[in-house]
Amino acid sequence: MKESLVLFAGVFIFLCTFYLIISEKYQKPTVSVIGGGLMILFGILDEEKALETIGYNLEILCLLIGMMIIVEIMSETGLFQWVAIKTAQSVKGNAMKILMLFSFVTAFCSAMLDNVTTILLMVPITIFLVKKLKLDPKPFILIEIFMSNIGGTATMIGDPPNLIIASLGDIGFNEFILNLMPVIVLNIIIILFVIRIFLKKKLKVSRELKNSIMELDVSRTIKDKKLMVQSLVIFLIVIFGFLTNIFTHIGLAAIAILGSFILILISKKKLQEILVKVEWDMIFFFGGLFILVQGIEELGIVERLGEKIIFLTQGNLKLTSGLVLIVSTFISPILGAIPSTLSLGKVILEILPTYAGETRILWWALSLGACLGGNMTVIGTAANMVGVLVAQQVGVEISFKEFFKYGIMVVFQTTFVSLIYLYIRY
Repeated sequence: MKESLVLFAGVFIFLCTFYLIISEKYQKPTVSVIGGGLMILFGILDEEKALETIGYNLEILCLLIGMMIIVEIMSETGLFQWVAIKTAQSVKGNAMKILMLFSFVTAFCSAMLDNVTTILLMVPITIFLVKKLKLDPKPFILIEIFMSNIGGTATMIGDPPNLIIASLGDIGFNEFILNLMPVIVLNIIIILFVIRIFLKKKLKVSRELKNSIMELDVSRTIKDKKLMVQSLVIFLIVIFGFLTNIFTHIGLAAIAILGSFILILISKKKLQEILVKVEWDMIFFFGGLFILVQGIEELGIVERLGEKIIFLTQGNLKLTSGLVLIVSTFISPILGAIPSTLSLGKVILEILPTYAGETRILWWALSLGACLGGNMTVIGTAANMVGVLVAQQVGVEISFKEFFKYGIMVVFQTTFVSLIYLYIRY
């Protein structure tokens, strides 16, 4: 009886908190922290476990803070403006070509680097450029975020869930490319085709604006050359640290925080002036959500779903892979791609002995579901959070509801294509 009441309370708190976040009737950070606090108050998880959860996700929070500081200082130099204008001039101010180019670059870089790093590079440049063309930057930012998650799915290092899957399933780097790259390329082509149809009329730029872009003197955009060089050097060192993390095992948060404070030191910026510009409200928002999600995981709901999958599929490997894809697609945007991958990955390890044949399909289904499903909500992946935060820093507010509105359409398409791919290839 007590367990049933705790389960009911946990689910009720979770659903109510998400409803209030999506409805945006109240401030999201306040609702998030209260929701997480109620999980502790009702005994769904204790304070120690809640703090452990924050500690476990502290890397994401510190990574966000560190990179926000670096991006803020870099933006003061005019570097992003210089890159943006150069890009616009290379395609003669054609907004559709800019969108297509940035989408492709985002997807490619996310596969080779990682989606968080790519978003940090692309979003500031995109916002400055699109504002110059007097267009709404939201579609550009959202498409880049979606493309970063899609492109990152193609390789083992592109998206964190794939690293977890590689570890749990003992899968090599080349296997990810051979098995996931084809469906990712197909999804990218389809999405770009659809975007071209639906946004073609909305991305009209007047001849006068195009001419004004072509006439801009890019040399004047650099406001502080010395600071630009300093920030660029630190930024590249931090990116190199991210890339070599797999060998050095130095945490991403440590690299980002250290890099940001070194940049503050050498640039002689006042710490308090920089810290004021950090989006602390969003940091608390994510902190509360991490506790809220951990509460749901403590209730064992994911494990129960795994048991249901086995019961419903009755040993049919293809049917199981389809269910794993669908379940992970809808869990990852709620619990987050990393927690859902960990939970469902453990379920797959439990059910593997019950199946014969090539069981790798289950891991590919989990990867496609967790990575691509993360496009549905702001909290689905770290790249989503970073993209929205960076946009908010420069005055572009993307609400939870707006993100969901476009994200669910992208997820529906990529899930449908992925299901067909799995069934045909395997």
